[in-house]
Parts: sequence; structure tokens; C-alpha cells
Amino acid sequence: MSADDDLLKPLRERIDALDDQLLSLLNERAQCALDVGKIKQQQPSESDQAAAAFYRPERVAQILRRLTEQNTGPLANADVEILFREITACGLSLETPMSVAYFGPSGTYTEAATVKQFGHFVQTSPMASIDEVFREVESGLCNYGVVPVENSTEGMVNHTLDCLLNTNLRVCAEVELPIHHALMRAKEAAPEQVVSQIVSHAQSLAQCRAWLDQHYPGVPRAAVASNAEAAKQAAADTSLLAVAGEMAADRYDLRMLATRIEDNPHNKTRFLVLGKQYVGPCGDDKTSILVSVKNEPGALLRVLSPFEANQIGLTRIETRPARSGNWSYVFFIDFDGHESQPAAEAALQAVNDVALEVRVLGSYPKAIAQE
Repeated sequence: MSADDDLLKPLRERIDALDDQLLSLLNERAQCALDVGKIKQQQPSESDQAAAAFYRPERVAQILRRLTEQNTGPLANADVEILFREITACGLSLETPMSVAYFGPSGTYTEAATVKQFGHFVQTSPMASIDEVFREVESGLCNYGVVPVENSTEGMVNHTLDCLLNTNLRVCAEVELPIHHALMRAKEAAPEQVVSQIVSHAQSLAQCRAWLDQHYPGVPRAAVASNAEAAKQAAADTSLLAVAGEMAADRYDLRMLATRIEDNPHNKTRFLVLGKQYVGPCGDDKTSILVSVKNEPGALLRVLSPFEANQIGLTRIETRPARSGNWSYVFFIDFDGHESQPAAEAALQAVNDVALEVRVLGSYPKAIAQE
């Protein structure tokens, strides 16, 4: 036995002992989750809300925030969040099976957001359109849905806003995902093989324009339906390069040539988790509302004034034409706090007095930021 082995042996034995303790504690936690599930099963709930009675986004947010605040390292907070989100997801899977629809196909950033929020212990179903995600949840075929709503570079996803106009679903959570693009190609491609085309979603090509101009000047670029579709095409054609996320490279067995090629290193996309349940306050919440007003002078001022009067900070205002026509408009407003708080209740009542319609889309935990 070498001197290095003599030094490593006690450390390895200590790691083995810690692993044994971790396994015992994880099983003890799993048993607690099962006991919680038994108590919840005794509580009355509608059939399509069975999973909602088990999954509590506010409780998960409280656990993750408490642990990251207590974390002293060397594990990074982002790693602690990933580990414990998987642990909580595993416990939930023991309580009840859960299904989540997301705007697909497989290998997209929306799937990555779904995994970030729910872990790997749920059944996921990719949908061809944002409308289909809404329908899957509305019909009860899936418990939750995940759709993109905003990109820090490209702005709001209007299709998602339009779907929110005509649904009774509630926003149960939000996910914020850093968008890091990679350049990839088939593993069978020879290094000297000429590149015929670079393919990706139009937004991804735009977000990587400067990098591609510098490293692949003159190479044609073609927009396809999604980054996952680009990866799929590159897997089948060795002359193509694809711009997509690392999940797509793993899914389609591609070799990554470069990572983080986006021009804006702080590019992020925000996703909404849709369901049918009311989410209680966690202590760091956001509320989304829909407000319809007439097109007349001072209408927006009258809607916004109650928030200032009640010292509530607004984080987002977006405008869409109302489906009813007559030159009326709908405002999507996000503000800090939970709808059940007295200040929010007062503001919402005041807005209701001056608007054509006020609908709370949901109060939910703020996304935990991650680079």
C-alpha cells in the first residue's frame, strides 16, 4: 500500500460512514413523506385535484430558501437547491404519482425548466403547442403545465398571455432559467468535414449572432421550429451544426463544440407553472393579475394608483388587446406580495372599483434566481 493510500483510507472510510448516515436519513425522510401522504388522503378533495393536495409549491419554496440561507459551503446554493428539490420530488412521488405537460418537444429549455421545478420523479409529456399545454391541464389529463412567458432578451411570449385570457387555470409557481446556448454536431462528423449550415430556433440564432459572425463567418444559418428539432437534424446530418441547450446534446447524443455562445451572458427565460390550486403564501411571493379597462384618458392611472397608495411594488406591466374588441385593452400586472395580504386585498378591491374586470391569475413563490 502506497503512502497516498494510507492518507486516503481514513477519508474514504469517513465518506462511507457519511453515505450510510445519508441513506438512513433519506429513508427516514421518505417515511415522514409517506405519513404526510396518509394524512392528506384523509382530507376531502376533488378527483382532479388529488395531486394538488400533495404538491405545495409554497412549502417547497420555504424548504429551499431556508436551506440555502443556512448553507455555509463548500456546496454552492444552486447545488443545494438541485439536491433538495430532487429529494422533495422523490418524497412526493411516494405520496402520489404526478404528471406535467410542457411546451415541447423533448430537449427544449421548457423541459429543462420542468425538471428544475419538479425534479426527475414526475411523468412529463411534451406538447406541440402552448394551447395544448393549457388543454391538458384543463381536462385533468395532466396535473400541471409549464409554458414560457418571458425572455430577458426577446420580451414577452404573447401566445402564453393570450391563452391566459381564456382559462380558469391558476399560476402556481414560476421558474427562472438561465439560457446558455451551445454549438454541437454529430459525433460521427469528421473534424475536417465542411459545415453546410447552422440550424436553430430563430430566437437562438439571434441571441448568438455576434459569436457566430466571429467564429463561423459566411456559413448559412437556417431557422427551424425549435432547438430540439435543430439538434435532431444535426444528429441525422453530419454536415450540420446546431445551436441548442446541453440537454438537447445529451438527448440526441451530439458532441458539443462550444458552450455559452450567447451574446448576452445574463440571458434568462421565465416560465409559468399552471394548475388548478390556490397556493398559500411562503413569505416571498408574487401575484399576477389580469385587468380589463376601457380605452379612455386616465384609465391606466386609475388602475395603478391603488398599488402606490398601498405601498405595493409592481414588477411587470404588459398590454394586450381585449378579445371583445371595442378598443378595450387588457393589462397583465405582476406585483410583489400575496393576494391574501391586507395591502394586496385593499389594492385589488380599489382596482376592481375602476376596471371592467379584475382576475387574479395566481399568487405564487418567487423564482429562486440562478446563474
